Amino acid sequence: MSEHVEHGFGPVWDSESRILILGSMPSPKSRKAAFYYMHPQNRFWLVMQALFADPADPSDVTGDSLQSRRAFAMRHHIALWDVIASCDITGASDASIRNATPNDLTPLLRDAPIARIFTTGAKSAQLYRRLIEPRLAATGITIGMTPLPSTSPANASMRLPALIEAYRLAFQSAGALEMADETVTGL
Repeated sequence: MSEHVEHGFGPVWDSESRILILGSMPSPKSRKAAFYYMHPQNRFWLVMQALFADPADPSDVTGDSLQSRRAFAMRHHIALWDVIASCDITGASDASIRNATPNDLTPLLRDAPIARIFTTGAKSAQLYRRLIEPRLAATGITIGMTPLPSTSPANASMRLPALIEAYRLAFQSAGALEMADETVTGL
């Protein structure tokens, strides 16, 4: 059964965030934890660790520690948020989303040097194009958006190595890996 839900927590970002990754709406487990991609079978953090963690980085973002996940995102200049502030949804099913109200990305995009936006999953990309892009265009903000496959367990047809490769190719073509390397290493 569909219920009206509020996002419940704000974005993760700082004044050095260069990449913004947007989901659609946090799952019930993520809303309960008040942090992003917290369903134990969601592969987001495994993908991020494969893309960004260097061998000298001892942090483990695959555990349950919100602090280690937040620190990982900040260290690699990744901002996290969602397209939707509130909606009607059944469980965690993106396909069931109705009556979506978007988050206002304008303040974040004005206060952080975000150079690229990625959306995770087809629904977040669709909602971004419909609800966010026109608002940003009206304010003169133009930042490219690249849709990525969902890391959700609902996307069972895509195995972890294929997800990592899809994210790697998208991040490389957008120059996002270099952005993170430049800012992390100070090159």
